[in-house]
Amino acid sequence: MIFLETSRLTLRTVTSEDAAAIHSWRSDPRCARYQRGQVTEYVEIAALVEKHRDDVFSVDAPFMAVMALRSTGEPVGEIVVMPEDGAISLGFTVSPRHQRQGYAYEALAALMALLHARFPGWEFLCFTAPENAPSMALLTKLGCRDMGYVPAVDSRVFGRWVTGQTEAEIARAAGAPSG
Repeated sequence: MIFLETSRLTLRTVTSEDAAAIHSWRSDPRCARYQRGQVTEYVEIAALVEKHRDDVFSVDAPFMAVMALRSTGEPVGEIVVMPEDGAISLGFTVSPRHQRQGYAYEALAALMALLHARFPGWEFLCFTAPENAPSMALLTKLGCRDMGYVPAVDSRVFGRWVTGQTEAEIARAAGAPSG
């Protein structure tokens, strides 16, 4: 099922044929170093793909989408959308072969706009490894604000459309004075 199309990409549900591509980037050290807690073995990825092949675009449950080139259908990355308690957390990975070509920006900008239009009361939060400078730059370019480093999750938190209450909670978790 196609969730969204951009000028160069299709965001769609995963299929069993995607397992090899997802394995290729998740097992690549250039990506894996930033993917704490994610599965990297082919058997685990195949099971993950099977679990998410019937995902739907909603805030009722997490869903996984593949970024694929519109011209060829080749998978170039993945996005995981994790809605919970009024906040949408986004995780993303782009194949090293396709990085630095604007695909993540194109896909995430369109997806965030669509999610915000359909679910306007929801906050957006992204967690990234503090050493992942490219992701932090991307999130800033997408209009997310750096809300600080949270030691409990060893991540920098970036937010968009975030309430004052959430800002205060993150500030407390980051050890900053709230005010």
